[in-house]
Amino acid sequence: MENPKDQATIMMNRLQEREREQQLILSVCQALSGVVTHNELHTVVGGLLKDHFSFEDLIIASSKKMETEYRIFYQYNMQKPTEDLSYPIADGFFDSCLNTADSVVFDLKPVSERKQLPIYLDPIVLKGIKNGIGIGLPIRKDDQTVLFLFFKNASIFTRESNRMLRGIATQLAITIGNIKMATAYESSFAELQLLKKQPVEQPEIMVASDNGFYGIIGRSKAMKQVYELITQVAPSPSTVLIFGETGTGKELIANAIHKLSPAFTEKLITVNCASIPENLIESELFGHEKGAFTGATATRIGKFEQADNGTIFLDEIGELPLELQGKLLRVLQEKEIERIGGKNTLKVKVRVIAATNRSLEKEVAEGRFRSDLFYRLNVFPIALPALRDRSEDIEPLAYFFLEKHSLKTGMKSKGFSKKVLKSMITNTWPGNVRELENMVERSILFAKEGVIKEMTFPTVLKTETTNPETELYTATLQEVEKAHILKVVKKCNGKIFGPQGAAVVLGLPGTTLISKMQKLGIKKEHYIS
Repeated sequence: MENPKDQATIMMNRLQEREREQQLILSVCQALSGVVTHNELHTVVGGLLKDHFSFEDLIIASSKKMETEYRIFYQYNMQKPTEDLSYPIADGFFDSCLNTADSVVFDLKPVSERKQLPIYLDPIVLKGIKNGIGIGLPIRKDDQTVLFLFFKNASIFTRESNRMLRGIATQLAITIGNIKMATAYESSFAELQLLKKQPVEQPEIMVASDNGFYGIIGRSKAMKQVYELITQVAPSPSTVLIFGETGTGKELIANAIHKLSPAFTEKLITVNCASIPENLIESELFGHEKGAFTGATATRIGKFEQADNGTIFLDEIGELPLELQGKLLRVLQEKEIERIGGKNTLKVKVRVIAATNRSLEKEVAEGRFRSDLFYRLNVFPIALPALRDRSEDIEPLAYFFLEKHSLKTGMKSKGFSKKVLKSMITNTWPGNVRELENMVERSILFAKEGVIKEMTFPTVLKTETTNPETELYTATLQEVEKAHILKVVKKCNGKIFGPQGAAVVLGLPGTTLISKMQKLGIKKEHYIS
């Protein structure tokens, strides 16, 4: 049996050891807290960390949460890592460390014996380094980061070393985030200084150039007004609703807004609500968990989750089923989603751009689109003119498509005859820019010479009607809301509260609905005969 004095001495030594560890952790964290550049990080790594851990090399690897590849953020034995090289996350190294809270020990075999060793480890192995330790750092925002240490002898890495790394892991993750933000700021500042040196009229020159405005071709007054709206709304996170006829180029407008926004380095995710079957669209937008329904053999990441920190473009939003409109409204209001079959909500930071060729006001009035969702989407509306209303853009558009499809098909088309140009300008183009592009491509294929001299326009059958429902709906928002509420209340036989009441159908508290009805002048005699 051990002597009580010996036990006390052991306990005292352990306490002193832990105290030394805590002091060292504190000093490292303090040193890291002021680091905002790679050079400053290198000083701390080569000083405090190198002295304590005695590693041969140290690597910090990082990726975004939704990415499938990672990059080397920092390497101790390399002046500057090649950041444009990327490596698959599922390489048995990076993902192994992300998927466990423990330290992962790697046995680095010689190059001739290895099978799936990332190429950046080749120089390390050639130096005779046989062992590596990997630790996943705490996830900050959507950054996934792993710290690798390499030793000629793994016994150098002790339990004390492991506790030390765990103690500084959070501060190291914060420091890496600070370096990234500082680097991004310097880059943005340099771009701003460059822009200041450029002529003030540069945006106008860009609009009027042959290349168009961020991929959009057109110099007409109507399109210049659209460009002004894009420039006005792009820097903000506001929701945008683009409306216009089919084929007017709504996706190009969304793309331009994204490129001019602060999130231009992030993803722009496009969803065509009309092309997805009704029974699949919820899973497409919000994702599902494994086993959530028959056929869900794996977890699916939805489009909103994929667009986190970026932009999502919801094309043909008017086609979204009524039952899903409430869920979309919640995403816009609460900035959170829930996968099908999931138990937890996920926060998302997504800029929403929606588009439609329908009159959503009319859809609201007829009960096919929620009024509250319409108001939430219609924060900043952008109306796209039909091609027939911007006839001065037809010729530059035609030549743009001529060059594009001549290269694509290998045909040597040089231009259009005066007759064809005049016919294009006077044509009504019911299919707008998309129809014009298809007609130009078709004409290139049928042309027998370098100049297109013939273009056959399809006959559009028009039905004369005086039905007012076919005209553009021009009611005010208050009238739309009043008509919609009145219709729902009538369908509920005048019942406001309760399970089958109008308040439940409209997704509103009963008292709120009563208040709205009073403000809109809806009285009992309006819905009870």
